[in-house]
Amino acid sequence: MALFELDIEQWLEKRGEFEVLIDARSPHEYAYSHIKDALNLYALDDTEHKEVGTIYKSDRALAKSLGAKYICKNLQNIIDEVYKRAKVGSAVGIYCAKGGLRSSSVAYVLSMIGYRIYRLNGGYKAYRNHVLEFLERPLSTKFITLFGNTGCYKSKLIRALSPSIDLEAMANHLGSVFGAINGAQPSQKSFEDALFEKLITLKDQICFIEGESRRIGSLTLPKSLYEAMRSGICVEVRASLENRISCITSDYKSVDKAFFDECIKKISPFIDKEARDEAVAKFNENDIAKVAEILLTKYYDKVYKKNENIDVFVSSDNFEEAVKKLNLIRAEAKF
Repeated sequence: MALFELDIEQWLEKRGEFEVLIDARSPHEYAYSHIKDALNLYALDDTEHKEVGTIYKSDRALAKSLGAKYICKNLQNIIDEVYKRAKVGSAVGIYCAKGGLRSSSVAYVLSMIGYRIYRLNGGYKAYRNHVLEFLERPLSTKFITLFGNTGCYKSKLIRALSPSIDLEAMANHLGSVFGAINGAQPSQKSFEDALFEKLITLKDQICFIEGESRRIGSLTLPKSLYEAMRSGICVEVRASLENRISCITSDYKSVDKAFFDECIKKISPFIDKEARDEAVAKFNENDIAKVAEILLTKYYDKVYKKNENIDVFVSSDNFEEAVKKLNLIRAEAKF
């Protein structure tokens, strides 16, 4: 039987060898947040997990007995899935919430079959503590941070540069009052986990990032990242109004009336009534370019707080030239 119990640092070092990584928690726990590349092969489903947890408060023996019964039932699917994905003898990682009965039960059975099982001591809780400790420390990654008015193609530049961190993609939010156009955001835990996984691959590298505010929609940037973004090389990206309008109409072309009206209501205290009413009228006429122009000049440019510590100015009107210039800045960067 090959069953290894590892602490978080040992487990993270080993996980590159895992043929399969199993999250043995319930689907609800997994959906809220989970370790990168983990497959949800639950020991207890949502209903079973809730039932066992409720009973555990008054009768631990009965809860353990019932939990074991459910785990035995669910093991059939777990074994089938692991067997389809990995040959017997392969390395398999596993964790549950706190490194308890769910992962240990599944780990024991799979190890008896012949898999080399690496179970995370402390489970996802240990991973989360490790993530939080990492994000609380000063970051070793160095940043070239792109600032600039709304619509100057900062996000597009980030996606064309490497290495880079695309915060808006991670947060599933465009970073403005209209930014929730793509739907629900991940949980704060999931967002922080994704940042951790990205940052540990960068280490001491120089990385491009967009100069977001501390909050992106409902999510909050870790203080260490927010400070690091502003302590490196700060670049202000500029673009003509024509190109900014083009950028905005491209990003927000799928906005429906209900969403538009809701966002307009939110910004009403910060925009002139005349400009607001004109924007609404132009939206109803499907003149999205004019709507973009009004919002850029009458709202976004007025509320945008410019970073005072700018080191370099770059125009994105010639996109390819902007990419070249930014890559040259990185090549010549001294920290």
